[in-house]
Amino acid sequence: MAQAPTAHTVRSFDEEIEQLRSLIGQMGGLAEAQVKDAVDALRRRDADAAMEVVVRDTQLDAMETEAERQAVTIIALRSPMADDLREIVAALKISAIIERIGDYAKNIGKRVPVLTQAAPIGPAVIIPEMAKAAAEMIRDALDCYVDRDPELAIQVMERDAQVDDLYNSLFRSLLTYMMENPHHITPSAHLLFIAKNLERIGDHATNIAELVHFSVTGEHIAERTKTDQTATIAAEPND
Repeated sequence: MAQAPTAHTVRSFDEEIEQLRSLIGQMGGLAEAQVKDAVDALRRRDADAAMEVVVRDTQLDAMETEAERQAVTIIALRSPMADDLREIVAALKISAIIERIGDYAKNIGKRVPVLTQAAPIGPAVIIPEMAKAAAEMIRDALDCYVDRDPELAIQVMERDAQVDDLYNSLFRSLLTYMMENPHHITPSAHLLFIAKNLERIGDHATNIAELVHFSVTGEHIAERTKTDQTATIAAEPND
């Protein structure tokens, strides 16, 4: 259940915290859009659209700088304690995580022009499903931050396994695909890097959820077990 923020004696303190929350929410929305647009450009084999994603990454960089400035200013002027301090420190960390998610989206965009020069790879159909799951995790992680909802944060953490499972499936399929035809190795390798970026985006959305849960409750979540099995997956032999 979402927890209502505590009102402060100084109204401007509440306004400053709300501005910071709003900025973090905007960053999350942009990062989610970047992931969706990068994968949509891949699906449509649109190199120009992919490059637009790469260019827009500077917006997230600038927003992270502004979020850091706001958070440091609040700490310096207000000397927050307890819940307030946890939230502001969490905002600092979350803004850095969102910026990193933007970098992953940019990396996906950079690989699209190379893939447009190669024939479509069958297993790539899993990529949009991974991207959808990861983008939804970003959105919900930022919703639980803005709403201070620790229960939604736990739900986000639990959904990381879905992204891992999709990654394991794609890894296995592409490994077999490359063994069957050496000409598929280069595009398949690029798709593996894209899939890994999406898997890491899911991890980062989970990290945001963990930070939210701690900032609201003061309780750390026990370390979760990852379901990435790629270190032990072997390609299926050809018949």
